[in-house]
Amino acid sequence: MFFALLVPDPGSSRATSRDRVADTIAVVLALFYGTVMMMLGDATRPGAPLVWQADLAIGVLGAAALLARRRHPLAVTVGLLPLGAVSVTATGPVIVALFTLAVRRRPPVLLPAGAVNIGTGAVYFLLHDNPASGMWMDLVVRSVITAAALGWGLFVQANRRLTTSLRDHAARLEAEQALREEKARLTERARIARETHDVLAHRMSLISLHAGALEVRAAVSPEELSIAAGAIRSSAHEALEELRSVIGVPSSRPEPPQPGLADMGDLISNARAAGMTVDYVNGVPADGPPAQLGRTAYRIVQEGLTNAHRHGSGPAATVRLAGEAGQVLRITIINPLPGTVHARSRADASGGRGLVGIGERVALAGGHVTHGPVRDAFHLEAELPWPA
Repeated sequence: MFFALLVPDPGSSRATSRDRVADTIAVVLALFYGTVMMMLGDATRPGAPLVWQADLAIGVLGAAALLARRRHPLAVTVGLLPLGAVSVTATGPVIVALFTLAVRRRPPVLLPAGAVNIGTGAVYFLLHDNPASGMWMDLVVRSVITAAALGWGLFVQANRRLTTSLRDHAARLEAEQALREEKARLTERARIARETHDVLAHRMSLISLHAGALEVRAAVSPEELSIAAGAIRSSAHEALEELRSVIGVPSSRPEPPQPGLADMGDLISNARAAGMTVDYVNGVPADGPPAQLGRTAYRIVQEGLTNAHRHGSGPAATVRLAGEAGQVLRITIINPLPGTVHARSRADASGGRGLVGIGERVALAGGHVTHGPVRDAFHLEAELPWPA
């Protein structure tokens, strides 16, 4: 890709410095090629159209014109082509100009330019009074060099188009993935909000029920009053805890009561009935965590088992629950991964939205989650704060 430096990629963040390097390479390469051809060819023989000093001077002026080749590739090429009819040194700048033109223009423009360059070789031969070899030699040499310059330039052009296309495609994929993840977050937030709404509605209905009972009853014993006040206080406290965990939005339709940690056994049983091998160990104390924490744990295990059933091998999974009040509730789910790399990458891609939902739910609960392949298994571990 050495010649690709002659026409830097305009999208590069270091385009300015690369332009200077490219200009230097272009001028040096053009002068080197032109000088070598002048010394080996007929420019120094008697009968040349110009003395070799003038031939060299024209070549130097042509090389200087290459500094404008990026902004005006066609104009520079058209201006340099006639010089090849009288100056051998100018063939160097002409070849570099043709290469630049091939990088930036389509073949319909390149073919006439290449033909003109070959034709100037015949003109130079006719203007020379004492050529060392026949015209065919000049035509063959110019044809080969011209074809090489144009062909390499077209290759660089195609490579840049492909690179640009791949970059655009990658950018679109990243944008689409970001949109999918954001949609997954919003969906999970909406589901959490609906759950919170239903639970709050239940708590408030209990408060209203107990308050109404106190209102309609004329005589209430101190014991009954204490029980009712305790129920009202407990319901109000739990409702406030729900509000602290997440800000709910009104639900457009009622939903059934949301499952919690007490329903984990049913979830495991359903997974086993569906054909999964689940190793389940619940190390949580019998009284369990608060209701909202239990619901979060239930949803994490539910999503983890779903991913294991869809994307794991077997399918099988290991589920561990551990923790106590005043510390954290730790949830660990491990499932074996498919054997092939392709299957693993496909599983990671298709399970990504579920993992995004878990991350959103854990973040709202104030915890953190880690997940990823470890050896031949996929590990998902979440830690949730458990108030004392």
